[in-house]
Amino acid sequence: MATTVPASELPSMVGTELGVSDWVLIEQDRVNAFADATLDHQFIHIDPERAAMTPFGGTIAHGFLTLSLLPHFLESASLPVEGLLMAINYGTDKVRFLQPVKVGQRIRGRAVLSGAEEKRPGQWLVRQTVTVEIEGEEKPAMVAEFLMLFFVQ
Repeated sequence: MATTVPASELPSMVGTELGVSDWVLIEQDRVNAFADATLDHQFIHIDPERAAMTPFGGTIAHGFLTLSLLPHFLESASLPVEGLLMAINYGTDKVRFLQPVKVGQRIRGRAVLSGAEEKRPGQWLVRQTVTVEIEGEEKPAMVAEFLMLFFVQ
């Protein structure tokens, strides 16, 4: 999406694809750093030798690492709203981890506007369905309904 739209037009745009982000490589260093930050050191994420003996054949990213990349994905697949002062994370309504992301794979986010309602004057609750695709795979890693609160002037 290249041009800006008034917030009042958001409800009529439900179902519109907002964009697709660039690919992000999931490297072992990123997974290890996430494990350290969240204290989730399960071997399937951080021990390549033990993980090689699992059905995955190697280490995989934490599902919540994939989820935590949604704000990054939405930077390049963003909704250009006129007079946007700021947008804040408001939560999720549904998250499904459909396939693990193996270390060494690339992922990206594809966003579709799935809802928009004005909660107060100048405050819009925006729902985006984000599908996290894995390069070369048919099945996505994750689908999430991501909520943001837009403040517009």
